[in-house]
Amino acid sequence: MCLMALTMYAQKRAVLVSQLGTKATVEEKGKISNSSRTSFSPDNDNNIDTFGYVDLGLSVKWATCNLGATKPEELGDFYAWGEISSKLSYSYFEYKWSYDGKATTLSKYNTKYSHGVVDRKKVLDADDDVAHVKLGGRWRIPTRAEWKELLKKCTWTWTTQGGVIGYKVTSKINGNSIFLPAALYRDGVRVNSHGTYCGYYWSSSLVTVDPSYAWDLYFSEVTLHVSNDYRSRGQSVRPVIE
Repeated sequence: MCLMALTMYAQKRAVLVSQLGTKATVEEKGKISNSSRTSFSPDNDNNIDTFGYVDLGLSVKWATCNLGATKPEELGDFYAWGEISSKLSYSYFEYKWSYDGKATTLSKYNTKYSHGVVDRKKVLDADDDVAHVKLGGRWRIPTRAEWKELLKKCTWTWTTQGGVIGYKVTSKINGNSIFLPAALYRDGVRVNSHGTYCGYYWSSSLVTVDPSYAWDLYFSEVTLHVSNDYRSRGQSVRPVIE
């Protein structure tokens, strides 16, 4: 079922590549422009973990590709928030930090007594940060504030690279760029898109007013903002390094 969904996604994406429009709007923080340019200049300065990064002149350096990918246009793997392995199905029934398969029976990262065991943790521990676990060193998942910084201090161009739709994110400070593919997300065993090509990227930050959610970056061709989703969903991870 999952393979069929991925195949349909690839076919639809190929059609959409030839039908990209020219209009885009932005919500809150980002600046969107439109271009057919798909060039990418990866940073040659790799760290000791041999995972490439790009210096955008911001508070952290951003990885050149998603976790689980080997080049910028690859989608990479999907992870539930606070889990360190990808899997076949993503729901609260399979979620590591729910002791009874519900969004309100949390065993870790919880600020509300109505949602399970309260520990008041608001940011992922290093042992639960899949970017840190897999890459080591100073690599980690970006915080909500770091996603907001990326939105504010970069120009976001809806484009294609290697046949993959996504955003070219260009620094307003030094002109360097990264590419974020529209990798969709997983809910249960399905690959979901809400009828459009979009990207969902985890932050390491909990939504404290409702700890069944965590903050993420959401984008499509027409919208771009920091949002939040159920922690159990499978989403992309773009690592950062300080």
